[in-house]
Amino acid sequence: MHDQLGTTVHQTHDVLALRLAHAQGAFPTRERPRERFPATDRFLASTSRHVAAANTVLVPAAEDSDDGRERAVAFTDQSKRLEEALAHTKAKLYGSTYAVRRPWRDVWADVQVEFDAFWAEEDQLVGVLRTDLDRNVLAERLYRSELVAPTRPHPYIPHRGRSGRMARRVAVRVDRFWDTTEGRMIPEPVRPDPHREGRLTQYLLADPHIADD
Repeated sequence: MHDQLGTTVHQTHDVLALRLAHAQGAFPTRERPRERFPATDRFLASTSRHVAAANTVLVPAAEDSDDGRERAVAFTDQSKRLEEALAHTKAKLYGSTYAVRRPWRDVWADVQVEFDAFWAEEDQLVGVLRTDLDRNVLAERLYRSELVAPTRPHPYIPHRGRSGRMARRVAVRVDRFWDTTEGRMIPEPVRPDPHREGRLTQYLLADPHIADD
């Protein structure tokens, strides 16, 4: 059986890595002073969604096995570190007084370190999930959770257990209010599909769940 979970996680990494690269390479000009905003915001929104969804779906699945409990804790800790770096990026983007003096190269350097560490942890987390779990069902749950996950980083709310689920529900409502107020466009997450190819094309279409003809 095709492992949709592993494939979906790796494809999500590819998409988000491309969005990160685009955000890092977006520089404002005199003609387009807000050039950095759309690329950075797409990266922040889609990455925040995936981090929250992974903690909602993958962490509880891993905690059900002895081998996965330690991995789940490490993954949640790294999720918080990545979200903190994303929060600093958002603060820099929107001119927060405590971040305005920090160079963009330092902001992106921190994000890159935590982003790479997060994916290393997620890869290990996916690898320790029990073999009796239906990983294709988990892939679909991950996708559906990502559709309704917070769209902004929330490093300081609970991440695991019942308190984590409740905190994310509150965060989603707050994020939706501000997304609507700001007219913010949120990219679709990667949808599990064992027959999908052409990730770069789907990314450039800003619709990575579309299956190829």
